[in-house]
Amino acid sequence: MAEGENEVRWDGLCSRDSTTRETALENIRQIIVRKTECLRLVKETPYRPADGLSNAVSLDGLNKLLAHLLMLSKRCPFKDVRERSEFILKSVQELGIRIPRPLGHGPSRFIPEKEILQVGSEDAQMHTLFADSFAALGRLDNITLVMVFHPQYLESFLKTQHYLLQMDGPLPLHYRHYIGIMAAARHQCSYLVNLHVNDFLHVGGDPKWLNGLENAPQKLQNLGELNKVLAHRPWLITKEHIEGLLKAEEHSWSLAELVHAVVLLTHYHSLASFTFGCGISPEIHCDGGHTFRPPSVSNYCICDITNGNHSVDEMQVNSAGNVSVSDSFFEVEALMEKMKQLQECRDEEEASQEEMASRFEIEKRESMFVFSSDDEEVTPARDVSRHFEDTSYGYKDFSRHGMHVPTFRVQDYCWEDHGYSLVNRLYPDVGQLIDEKFHIAYNLTYNTMAMHKDVDTSMLRRAIWNYIHCMFGIRYDDYDYGEINQLLDRSFKVYIKTVVCTPEKVTKRMYDSFWRQFKHSEKKLGCKQNSFML
Repeated sequence: MAEGENEVRWDGLCSRDSTTRETALENIRQIIVRKTECLRLVKETPYRPADGLSNAVSLDGLNKLLAHLLMLSKRCPFKDVRERSEFILKSVQELGIRIPRPLGHGPSRFIPEKEILQVGSEDAQMHTLFADSFAALGRLDNITLVMVFHPQYLESFLKTQHYLLQMDGPLPLHYRHYIGIMAAARHQCSYLVNLHVNDFLHVGGDPKWLNGLENAPQKLQNLGELNKVLAHRPWLITKEHIEGLLKAEEHSWSLAELVHAVVLLTHYHSLASFTFGCGISPEIHCDGGHTFRPPSVSNYCICDITNGNHSVDEMQVNSAGNVSVSDSFFEVEALMEKMKQLQECRDEEEASQEEMASRFEIEKRESMFVFSSDDEEVTPARDVSRHFEDTSYGYKDFSRHGMHVPTFRVQDYCWEDHGYSLVNRLYPDVGQLIDEKFHIAYNLTYNTMAMHKDVDTSMLRRAIWNYIHCMFGIRYDDYDYGEINQLLDRSFKVYIKTVVCTPEKVTKRMYDSFWRQFKHSEKKLGCKQNSFML
């Protein structure tokens, strides 16, 4: 952690007691005043080359503190902290010190900020949820602010994540965050990597481990192979992968530790998909979330515009193309008509098991060749790639080289009959939390489709759910896979496939190209199913 942040205790700001928060804020203010005064004295003192490095370090430490205050002024659920943080920033600015300002426009690059719930305007129930999240993490992150479209799911998500990272469990706290880094890095998700690098250091993790996976304990290095296969080709996992970790002599994992590790890996593989699929922006206090450059007259530096940090409305950009409202309206009507026709066909005639098995194989084969026209190789940045090995390994090798994916029948092994009891036995209560999140994601609906209300969306939701499973060779014997091509058009399939298999390649164009008349909250339902089912 940076020098400036080491001497500041932010924990008091997470308290529900206003007096505790006031004391913490005053301590922070005094530290910042001292640092500011020191910098002012430096400016007034004749320059000596020997002082250059220490002065730069001091300025960097102060800037990190100011960036953290900027985040608090915008994202803290407690009004007193927001207002006091803003006051401290203005006081520093009045002393001639440049203060940061946010980059971008809100928690998501895909969703207009005005459509996302603003911190400070939430109702009492949501405020409690925000306060709980802030108390647990010391921040109200952009994932939470985007996920707030669906409060029921958000509550389950936060409860599960809190248990995995902070409650009693087989793994020490710093191992948990490091495994989160390994998993997020596998999908090149610098957003999650940066968050957990800070959390890893906060709980006492060794900074040397962050120089690369080879600097971590051998026990964690051994987890790299499972992380790789689980992230990209989970159908290739065998009992040998598990036995190799359980029988590695002095570097071996216990069963309970391994279950905890696997749950963390899958949690962060999925969360990386959600992050990319929803266009989550960098946190305000992290790199890419703020700048110390002064704004231009029009409120934007030219550097912001060239880097994409501008308002879509102001730039008049329509990345989905010039699609008329009437065309989008007819797309919704056509989809609803298909759902009606498929339901009528279900009622009249049921396909044979042989026919349904054949349709599954056809859909599985076709899913291999669903890719975006602008699909290109994404080279991971060094700060991300150093946390995993074999950077060329990915899902694309399977799909483009025609490798066979075995069919896995849900009836042979499933979460309800096998996975739930295993997880709960080795990592108590986690099975229940995952099961709750599983059912919320599957059943979540507001019975709306764009402008239509009181719509049974179960057929569409199941098509999305089963299409994702199909790409990994998982088959439900009782489902007619012919329905998928009827309900999911190519643009939606491209988005789903990219979010699930290569999330780092998701673009705003992909997001804008499907369900153009649907609300952002309805699109988020699709993204939640995508990420949760990985």
